[in-house]
Amino acid sequence: MTYGKQRVYKKVEVIGVSPDSIDGAIKSALHRAHHSLERVSWFEVEEVRGHVDEEGGVSEYQVVLKVAFELK
Repeated sequence: MTYGKQRVYKKVEVIGVSPDSIDGAIKSALHRAHHSLERVSWFEVEEVRGHVDEEGGVSEYQVVLKVAFELK
């Protein structure tokens, strides 16, 4: 990718889920987006949430991302 040239992006919302970490949820979302969309360029974390288990611990992390890709 060459910076300094004119380009146009589109953003889509994806939600990554991981039982292990916020980082894992982000990586899960980006991995899927990279394989589903062409020219993925950057992302923004919009929201972080999770599920609480019966013992009061975290059972699942969910991260809402806006993923941008360059239009052809």
